[in-house]
Amino acid sequence: MSDYRIVIIEDDRWYAEVLKHHLELNPEYLVKWYEDGLTFLNKVKIEPNLICLDYSMPGLKGDEMLSKIKAKFPNTEVIIISGQEDVATAVLLLKLGAYDYIIKDEDTTTRLWNTVLKVKEKDALKSELKTLKAEVQSKFAPKNAFIGESAEMQSVFKMIEKAANADITVSITGETGTGKEVVAKSIHYNSPKKDKPFVAVNVTAIPRDLVESELFGHEKGAFTGAATRRIGKFEEANNGTLFLDEIGEMDLNMQAKLLRALQEKEIIRVGGTQKVKLNLRVVVATHKNLLQEVKAGNFRQDLYYRLLGLPIELPPLRDRGKDIVLIAEFFLEDFCKKNGKPIQKLSPSAEKKLLAYSFPGNVRELKALIELSSVMTEGDVIDATDIMLHTSGGDLGDLLDVERTLKDYTNKIVQHYLNKFNGNVIKAAAALDVGKSTIYRMIQANEIKA
Repeated sequence: MSDYRIVIIEDDRWYAEVLKHHLELNPEYLVKWYEDGLTFLNKVKIEPNLICLDYSMPGLKGDEMLSKIKAKFPNTEVIIISGQEDVATAVLLLKLGAYDYIIKDEDTTTRLWNTVLKVKEKDALKSELKTLKAEVQSKFAPKNAFIGESAEMQSVFKMIEKAANADITVSITGETGTGKEVVAKSIHYNSPKKDKPFVAVNVTAIPRDLVESELFGHEKGAFTGAATRRIGKFEEANNGTLFLDEIGEMDLNMQAKLLRALQEKEIIRVGGTQKVKLNLRVVVATHKNLLQEVKAGNFRQDLYYRLLGLPIELPPLRDRGKDIVLIAEFFLEDFCKKNGKPIQKLSPSAEKKLLAYSFPGNVRELKALIELSSVMTEGDVIDATDIMLHTSGGDLGDLLDVERTLKDYTNKIVQHYLNKFNGNVIKAAAALDVGKSTIYRMIQANEIKA
């Protein structure tokens, strides 16, 4: 149990001893007395947890001494103890940063005891919050937030690092389930804004007629049902990061209002006239090709270039090779621990089955597959038969779900068989009835991955 360091600054020795004795009834409190503030400031090097300052002492006035103490120890709360029952003085000292103003009377020791308890509780909450923030920041460090050794993910890690070190708009693209929000959080919690708010908004989750109110807020009476003023997501995220997920689903009218807010760095609440200045980073994400949406007339070109910033493209899980097995092992161990089960392992045949699958649902689908497999298996090893793939047409069941060129179809089929045979070119060539030199040529041209 660590000591809670309290300093009493009081020129009346007898009164100081009374306060010291009373506080030391708690064995956790380590209380020291100083006759004047300047002696305290000159001698003390370690910041105390709390300071009790007499307002009326020879030399510097109480407000001047308070300012000097707060300048040296900005995180330490100061309780003013005074013989003057002056409301104006109390208000001034509270404005200067005093935690409380206590009058010297028969109830002083009781009030001081209760106030110290409140400060101590507040300090404990601040310490807990600091610990939680550190844990969140560690969780969203790129190498902790993502599991992967593939070249594709190493490239993503580098882009996250660049984004975290620069105050620039970031646009994240990738299929559903690839981890776009995790990337946004990783950027935020590794940036100078890490102690500021991170606010996430999924555009598709908001009814179209409420998007403006959700983002910009509204004033009381702005529309039917607006009984009170409501702060929008932009204001919530001010000085921090606003993450707009599925930005490609926003309608053109709202896109124009978003563009204005980003250009002017200010918003006006619905039904209001007051401008609210903004200082935040915007990170957007979409599973769509926004440039194609611009050409199709579904997305504003000016907004596209305003949001482009630093682009990060997340690879689909099927293109990450053996990362699939690493992620599956992580999900399996985590699921077993949470459910009090003995740690299970993947058999070689299970690994091959996962590597040969296309994962249209990406990491989210892999997690669901592994958790189901853990429940279904009878032993401590998950075999291929325990993995129930979500496809009705075989492992290439999603081949025609997306329009591709003939070359892209060919690359996908060859990649599937190369994965199926764990990178064995000869076996893949035999299964496809093509020469192995054809597959080697495709690998050299970076059309497929070995």
